[in-house]
Amino acid sequence: MGPQEAHVFFVDDEPGIRMAAQRALETSGMHVRVFSSGEDCLAGLLEQTCDVLITDLRMEGMDGMSLLHAVKSRFPWISVIVISGYGSIPVAVAAMKTGAAEFLEKPLDRQELLSAVSRALANATRVGPSLQGGLSDAEAQVLRHIIDGRTSREIAHALNRSIRTVESHRHSVMHKFGARNVAQLVQRAAAIGLSKGFACSHPSGTSHKDPDAQNTDTAAL
Repeated sequence: MGPQEAHVFFVDDEPGIRMAAQRALETSGMHVRVFSSGEDCLAGLLEQTCDVLITDLRMEGMDGMSLLHAVKSRFPWISVIVISGYGSIPVAVAAMKTGAAEFLEKPLDRQELLSAVSRALANATRVGPSLQGGLSDAEAQVLRHIIDGRTSREIAHALNRSIRTVESHRHSVMHKFGARNVAQLVQRAAAIGLSKGFACSHPSGTSHKDPDAQNTDTAAL
């Protein structure tokens, strides 16, 4: 995918960083939307295509790691680049294990940022209209288990949900992927970069019982 086709979301609670990053990315021909919070970014993902998402790690409200978890759950095909002025090896490793494509330290070097986005775009996959709105948390959990080869009964037991509820989510996932059977679903999930073990749970790990169950310069941003 070329820069002229790319839609990039950039999230940072510092206005100067947002402006500098937007200028650097738009100068390279990309379509850019900037957000001051993770919550606003998630709302934006429901409205518009995003190929690469870049998020700061430390922000008021929803921080970058929580946003990364949410995106890899509901929009697992979107490449996410995490940036931070408080980078450390453990933090970088945690971000990569959660599904980040890259981890960059602030202050951002303009060319380093553009190179990271180019690498992410090289692996980006556009999904069809039915998936543009993403998966719900429940659908993402069910899809993960389907990819792992589990039956509806096994999924219901694992998630503490009723088989009826699991079947409903399975049907919705199949519809969104335009799949006629499980084999086609797994094949299409793999085609957009989903595989066994893709992130789909919130960092809190909370499970819910189912009622039916038992600096601003363009060289250094």
